[in-house]
Amino acid sequence: MTEVAQWFRGRSRVLFVHAHPDDETITTGGTLAALAEAGLEPLLITLTRGERGEVVPGPLQGLVQAHGLAVVRQNELKTALGMLGLERHVFLGVEPARAEDHPPAIYEDSGMAWADSVPGEAPRAVPADDVGPDALTSVPAVEVLNDLLAGVYLSGAQGIVSYDDGGGYGHPDHVLAHQLSRAVATALGLPFWEIVSAPEDAEAQSEDEVETHDITPWLDRKRAALRAYATQLTVDGDEIVHVGGQRQAIETIEQFRLRTLE
Repeated sequence: MTEVAQWFRGRSRVLFVHAHPDDETITTGGTLAALAEAGLEPLLITLTRGERGEVVPGPLQGLVQAHGLAVVRQNELKTALGMLGLERHVFLGVEPARAEDHPPAIYEDSGMAWADSVPGEAPRAVPADDVGPDALTSVPAVEVLNDLLAGVYLSGAQGIVSYDDGGGYGHPDHVLAHQLSRAVATALGLPFWEIVSAPEDAEAQSEDEVETHDITPWLDRKRAALRAYATQLTVDGDEIVHVGGQRQAIETIEQFRLRTLE
């Protein structure tokens, strides 16, 4: 077995749950590329189409006005997944990630706002003031839970990966993604790994098992996939520049904490 084949305890089909297009690449892109290259068929369920994201200033704003941000971000996602080599993807609410006998549904981005900054701490997101009725966090929780349950079960997933209980940086869709994923993992008796948002602090934060992936061999794939998200970010050397100007290192280490489920 290759080293990659031993990731996630050797589970050959691991499902990743992400909230919006680009999240999968920013936090887990190298791992997805490695698993795909090793023939391990990683799976991805994206919960929304990122309808409420901001847009990088420039000519792409006209494209978004003409076609709508949801359409543009879906196309960006398709391109990014091609760069990562990922073939198995579905949006929540669409078969097979839709409860049986229910028509397809579109869950919209819930939006967010930035909380007042605390000196020495990373910025944190809080819920938006104008959450729409079709937003992921507005629809009945049991509906989205049943959809995810169907998607995980029908895909034959052997483990689930999503955010930590704080959603990484607090976005309400990320927080709900954790809650849904953890509940489904518990119901199906599957291992659940949460993404470690600050790899350097992973060992100190928890006694749970932490798995470290050096994704340097797949860094070019990750960087190429990031560039596909031109409405959301800019790649500047070894950093991502987000639409709001925040800078973030393109991680060469991706870490995952195996959580003990009750």
